[in-house]
Amino acid sequence: MTFDPRRSLRRLAPLGAAVLLAACASAPPDHFYTLSGGVTAAAPVAVADPVYIEVLGVVVPAQVRRSQLVVTEGPGRVDLLEQHRWSAPLADEIGQALSLRVSAALGAIDVYRTPRPAGAAAYRISTNVQRFESAPGAYALVDATWSVRRDGSEAVLTCRSVFREAVGPGYDALVAGHRAALDKLGTAIAGAVRGVALGSGRCP
Repeated sequence: MTFDPRRSLRRLAPLGAAVLLAACASAPPDHFYTLSGGVTAAAPVAVADPVYIEVLGVVVPAQVRRSQLVVTEGPGRVDLLEQHRWSAPLADEIGQALSLRVSAALGAIDVYRTPRPAGAAAYRISTNVQRFESAPGAYALVDATWSVRRDGSEAVLTCRSVFREAVGPGYDALVAGHRAALDKLGTAIAGAVRGVALGSGRCP
């Protein structure tokens, strides 16, 4: 009998396909998270209307500058969660969350990279996240240095805020903790913008 390699390959093809399908079926599903959902409008702070803000690009530590969730598992140890990822780059997620919170608190419009009316001043908000720590079942921590400056003014208000939220087990709870921390950070920044607008800007 003559050996036909093509016939052998045809026999093996269904087996290979079955193995591939089984592997795909057994792979855990990917989960994607966002930090900007669920922001509810607060009562606007009394600032001259309309208010324009510019939430500039956020800086985050290199260790968490990736799509996967990076979680703390012990002193000096972190794990990358391949099946648990941010829906956008973390810096963008944080920036959008802060923009929504500050805008809601002030009744403001974020005009970053957007034209605004001639002669209208904006309050520029810069944020540098020093630490963004995620400890499942323990805490979510955001440690950020941030500043507010009225467009056209040399005066800058620079502050630091640290928010640590206790969280329950699970990654949904961990992300909710970070959202709560960013909600508090956005509220603090909004209060600083109000102070700068009234000429009495102070760190909270």
